[in-house]
Amino acid sequence: MGDTGTVRDREHEGAVRAYIGSFTSAGGRGVLVAEVDAETGALTVTGASDAVADPSFLALAGPLLYAVSETDAGAAAAFDVTGPEPRPLGAPVPVDGAGPTHLSLAAGYLLTANYTSGSVTALPLAADGAVRPASAVLRHEGGGPVTDRQSGPHAHQVLPDPSGRWALSVDLGTDSVWIYALDPATGAPVLHGETALRPGTGPRHLAFHPSGTHAYVLHELEPVLTVCRWDAETGTLEPLGETPVVPEDTPGPSYPSEVVVAPDGRFLWAAIRGDDTLAVLALDPDGTKPVLTATVPCGGTWPRDLTLAPSGRHLYAANERSGDVTWFAVDPDTGVPARAGAIEAPAASCVVLG
Repeated sequence: MGDTGTVRDREHEGAVRAYIGSFTSAGGRGVLVAEVDAETGALTVTGASDAVADPSFLALAGPLLYAVSETDAGAAAAFDVTGPEPRPLGAPVPVDGAGPTHLSLAAGYLLTANYTSGSVTALPLAADGAVRPASAVLRHEGGGPVTDRQSGPHAHQVLPDPSGRWALSVDLGTDSVWIYALDPATGAPVLHGETALRPGTGPRHLAFHPSGTHAYVLHELEPVLTVCRWDAETGTLEPLGETPVVPEDTPGPSYPSEVVVAPDGRFLWAAIRGDDTLAVLALDPDGTKPVLTATVPCGGTWPRDLTLAPSGRHLYAANERSGDVTWFAVDPDTGVPARAGAIEAPAASCVVLG
């Protein structure tokens, strides 16, 4: 289980499936399973599992699916997805943190970002992929100027870098990205440094350029994207500049949620809640100067998550408040997505493909 690849974009031989997370406390069905038409991107729901409460974020690794339980108690769970419906591998395991919103696999561990408690948890994985009790809880410190949202740390995402040597945690409360070294002997995360971003912007999620030399931090409290240089040799993240992800005349408020980058590095997309759009940004060859070129309706209300198919031909928006997942065909020349269809998915919060 040492794979540190991009689990959200894993594609297996044969039929491709989509797994859709949701908030069961808001009427969601748990983890929905859907077949994916590789040509059209269309989804057809085939099953569901409500074994975990509020499985708001998912990560896929081969035959195993991992989910957070975004509850006050906070837990993580593993599923075997070789059958028609996800089969739990044991009971959910506490993350010793509150409100986990994101998780990823890194060097034999499952890492969770715990929003409410402002921490990152490392949970070892058994040989069969089952989740073991937490071995470390790494607590962030600090806050920001937006007092109703930044009175303390709020870790919103944690993911490995492309080299597999580091894990980065994006913290909305501290306006920073925390960087952890992954111990080469054990894989355990150890705090390495913290990169400060502009106060009050509320960073939420990060995505890497396919070259691995740059990263893009999407902010929730201001609709901007920060371009950063990433040095995998030293574990250093250097902010280079900001780019808006909504047009100047957008009335707002706008709350960006997710950012994804094309496999060829030509385009970047962001989901924007509030005005309920998908932003298209063109990237220069170096990936350092994104330019907002278009926005399109997200197909529903409150797009909490955005996922790109491995082919780069289709985008999937999980529209939480309208309760649907909409898919889009991406124009290969402009990067502009065109709505192609949707399925009902109450309280949808996340989509992964594999």
